Order: sequence, then structure tokens, then C-alpha cells
Amino acid sequence: MSMNFDEARFNMVEQQIRPWEVLDSRVLSLLETVHREDFVPVRYRKLAFADIAVPLECGQFMMRPKIEARMLQALNLREDETVLEIGTGSGFTTACLAALSKHVVSVELFQELHEEASRKLQDNKVSNVELFVGDVMGGWQPEQAHDVLVVTGSVSEVPEQFRGWVNPGGRMFVVTGDSPAMEARLLTRLTVTEWAEESLLETDLPRLVNADSPPEFEF
Repeated sequence: MSMNFDEARFNMVEQQIRPWEVLDSRVLSLLETVHREDFVPVRYRKLAFADIAVPLECGQFMMRPKIEARMLQALNLREDETVLEIGTGSGFTTACLAALSKHVVSVELFQELHEEASRKLQDNKVSNVELFVGDVMGGWQPEQAHDVLVVTGSVSEVPEQFRGWVNPGGRMFVVTGDSPAMEARLLTRLTVTEWAEESLLETDLPRLVNADSPPEFEF
């Protein structure tokens, strides 16, 4: 039996996302419009709208729909803002960020995921994105700071270089702590050195690859 994706997408918004205090009309409309099933691996398409972290290649996962929704609502993106996304993954979050902002730069560690996301974004006619392959924990850096930084994998603590990638007045979405009790946070850069912080929700998100690499000892 074929699946009615339009109905499933509507039900996801009404049954999962609205009850999770996501009431921003732009976010709700976006999640009813962007075809999440197009970004899910083919064998998991029927799980595209389930309240789970859908598996991707390379041992990675998509964020659960309601976490993505809460993140998008908290960031409150403007059409003139630029976004840096750490961890392109499936490309779905990239597409959502692109729909709400001026331009998205997204970096992915795994070449395979990068290529797949690039193809899916092109298929869905998302053009205001720039995709890179690189390791943010291993020396990769953006060419400039951005208004918004989104980290799609968890970290024990916010790496200092991430803070430098956010413009004054900008925001960062990041999940910190240790499994199973992690915290999704919105950090707002008030000045060069001052930050405001808001706790959004408790969650559990797979680690950003290489975020917990042991320090290298010199002999």
C-alpha cells in the first residue's frame, strides 16, 4: 500500500510539532511544505515523519522532527541573515534554514553525505546554499562569521572556535552535555565577549564526530 506523504506530513505537524509548543506560523508552514521524505534514505521513507532519529549513512542520524521544529522556532531567522550549519547530514535542516534566511553555508565531514545532500537540495531547487566537506574539530574554518550558527551534533561543551564564528547580535543553536541528559541551548552574542543563554529543552543527540577526541600528548 502506498503512503500518502502529504497526509503524513500534516499529521506530523499537528500531532508531534504543535503539541511541543511550536506555534510559529512560518515554521509550521515550512514543515508542511518542505518534503522531508525526499531527504530520508529510500529504505526509511515511510519513517520520514515518525518521532525518531532516522538513520543515515556513515553512522549518522537526522534530528527528530520536533527537535528541528523547536530549533527553527528558537532561532527566529530573518530573510537577510546568513547561516552556518555544522553537519549537513541529510540536507533537510539545510533546506529549512535556507527557506528562512538569505544564505546557508553547510559543512559535512563525510563526502558520501555531502554528495547525497547536494543532489537532494538541487532536486528540491534549493539554490541559496554553499556546501563544503571538512572537519570543524580538525581545522576547517568558515571564510567569515555568520548571523546564525547551527550545530547538528552534540558537544560536551561549546568549542571556543564556534563562538568566534557568530556575529555580534547573532545566535547559536547547540546541544551540550552527556547522554542521556543533554540540553538544547540558544546562545545570543550580545557583544564581542558577552553572551546571553536560554535553555530550550532536554534532549539526547548523537555526538558531533571528533568533538570528544582525546588531547594529543607530546613526548
